[in-house]
Amino acid sequence: MTSEGKGGAIVTGAARGIGRQIAAGLVADGYGVVIADVDETTGQATAEALTQAGGGAAVFAKVDVTDRASIQDAIGVCVKRFGSLKVMINNAGYNKPEPFLDITEKTWRGILEVNALGVLIGIQEAGKAMIAAGTKGKIINTASIAGRTGFPDFAPYCVSKAAVISLTQSAARALASKGITVNAFAPGVVATPLWEQLDKDLYAMGASTAPGEAMGSMANQILLGRVADPKDVVGTVKFLWSEQSDYMTGQVLVIDGGMVLQ
Repeated sequence: MTSEGKGGAIVTGAARGIGRQIAAGLVADGYGVVIADVDETTGQATAEALTQAGGGAAVFAKVDVTDRASIQDAIGVCVKRFGSLKVMINNAGYNKPEPFLDITEKTWRGILEVNALGVLIGIQEAGKAMIAAGTKGKIINTASIAGRTGFPDFAPYCVSKAAVISLTQSAARALASKGITVNAFAPGVVATPLWEQLDKDLYAMGASTAPGEAMGSMANQILLGRVADPKDVVGTVKFLWSEQSDYMTGQVLVIDGGMVLQ
């Protein structure tokens, strides 16, 4: 099936890491995908590489998820290029560790703006577009195990991901009557640039004694014995965008190798 026939999808924060792998999965599944990211150079390269891989197609749109007009523009690109918006994946996010007693207002606001407000805007604008088009679409949000349990050196990130879980539940209730489902997935420790930078930051602030120690310490808590590769999450997310999850909404699926048991 062509990308135009299957419809369009948007993945925010898709230039690299988990977002890129999810976008690759959507393209392989025949969707047309908008790579929505602030990093224009990497985002363009990702879109080109995924298109060459075959299946669907990918285009890049420069997006700041905290800017509503930016999200609206990306939706416009998706509809114009691929005919519709069927899947919206609010994945963009970042972390900046600080000791709990030293957390600054700047760090708090920065993380909450991107990780929580950005998801709210993404849900709202995707929901409006789907309703206007009469599309029974799928909205999927990237949460985290940090939204279920607190970590003292990145409390704002934990709060932001708890917000993602609450937004997922609230949006599911708001949009169910329109045939739009809203779910989330919660990764654990994943070998991505975000986690690699987190490990470096924890070492720099003295929370670990050697490079790689922080990630290694967390890996020791994982029942399956290793940190995740971004590819490890794609199967679960594919389930959420597929018709197999049509009778599921307001849920959070944890993909952490058995790190946090609930």
